[in-house]
Amino acid sequence: MSPKPSEQSLFTVLFALGANILVALAKTIAAIITGSASMVAEAAHSWADSGNEVFLLQAERRARRPQDDLHPTGYGREAYVWSLFAAVGLFTAGAVVSILHGFSQLGSGEPDTDYLINYIVLAVAFVFEGFSFVQSYGQARSTAAERDTGTLEHILSTSNPTLRAVVAEDAAALIGLVIAFLGVLLHELTGNAVFDAVGSILVGILLAVVAVVLIDRNRRFLLGEPAPDRVNQAALVSLLQHPQVERVTYLHLEYVGPERVFLVAAVDLVGDDPESDVADDLYAVEQAIQRNEHVAEAVLTLSRRGAPSLLPRDPDALEPR
Repeated sequence: MSPKPSEQSLFTVLFALGANILVALAKTIAAIITGSASMVAEAAHSWADSGNEVFLLQAERRARRPQDDLHPTGYGREAYVWSLFAAVGLFTAGAVVSILHGFSQLGSGEPDTDYLINYIVLAVAFVFEGFSFVQSYGQARSTAAERDTGTLEHILSTSNPTLRAVVAEDAAALIGLVIAFLGVLLHELTGNAVFDAVGSILVGILLAVVAVVLIDRNRRFLLGEPAPDRVNQAALVSLLQHPQVERVTYLHLEYVGPERVFLVAAVDLVGDDPESDVADDLYAVEQAIQRNEHVAEAVLTLSRRGAPSLLPRDPDALEPR
């Protein structure tokens, strides 16, 4: 049996946390020994990523709390709150520190450093960050394949904020290491420390872009991100296949957490039962829908007279009654 998405995400975050702490320690030691601006930026980047993983672990833990009377749709949106904190942390502790330090070093005339230490640390960091990226990207790719969508599209649109954050941060880490390497290399080849400082600034700009994208995605889900057409079509087909549902005239699905939606629909029921029986029938259909692990809560009402029916894009998806 394959692990659940939440279990995969937890392992991915823990793997990334371990890798980032080891890399952050190595970069910090190298930055202290060499004084390289690019290494200082990279150290700040890795410590920011490590702190962010703690926020993401908190997001995973709190989002999985069960529903209660005060939160009938559960606590899934907490994942977006803590992921938003992580993205803001990446912007402030990573991007701002790197950019400010880079500008402070532009005219400092930084002396030559022990370049070999920088190269060794950058190479080791690339290996660790590469392993972490392979783990997170592999999870995203397998999930995207199950849903017949592109991996990049899935990463940007997924309702799982921890997966998106880890993939984005790991990708930014690998690109940042390349930028830092070029900054150190050009410093060594030219003797001009400006290249090292510019490397720090570019790493900061990279982190800022990633942070802004992550902040925006979490903001959208906190406001109420509607489910994509693929999910709507699957829910519509599922409703129409229910033996008590004649037709559907309204359907809205909104994410209330990773892989969890709140479903509202207007339906016509089969037959012409009295009002008291209709209420029981609607409740029975709601309970049947909520047995799906991806539906946090379902609310059904009766269709307006004359309201047009919603039809699935693929009629063959409906089983004959």
